[in-house]
Amino acid sequence: MTTNLGADAISRRQATGFSAIREGGHTYEDMVKLVNSKLKEHFKPEFLNRVDNVVVFPQLTQLEIIQIVDLMVARLDERMKDKDMGIELTTAAKQLLAEKGYDPVLGARPLRRALQREIEDPLSEKILFGEVVAGQIIRVDVQGEGVLAEFTFEGIDRDAVVGEPLGTDPEVATNSSTQE
Repeated sequence: MTTNLGADAISRRQATGFSAIREGGHTYEDMVKLVNSKLKEHFKPEFLNRVDNVVVFPQLTQLEIIQIVDLMVARLDERMKDKDMGIELTTAAKQLLAEKGYDPVLGARPLRRALQREIEDPLSEKILFGEVVAGQIIRVDVQGEGVLAEFTFEGIDRDAVVGEPLGTDPEVATNSSTQE
């Protein structure tokens, strides 16, 4: 059983955004005390006596959310192999998806819906309308910034993509610029 009781209070006490830094010495023990007090306010003692253990998870970092995005995209890529297609997201696309699918109180729960709404649904339409076809890798990138940012989809022949770095990946760009 999981609950978000106390998550709003914990997230208010943390730095804004994805930061893992605790403000005001907000330690794990503080979080456990806060969550236990919220549980006592919300549930009757008869129920709480049946609970063996309470585990409190700290707020996810941006890196952890992006790792979850990578796992979800890998699953989507596996499903696309049945259609002789593949998918890859640039670093900018992963970050935008992480931002759209993250909620400080709910954590990564909305991420699945964001992936479906922002990537899978438009991609399905592009497949149905023949804008992308079998034998292609679909490269998802971002156009625009802030609230105007939107995902772009480009079908690239699989043979042209093999070994080609993603254009907006700063780590790849750093590595390639040091090799010149």
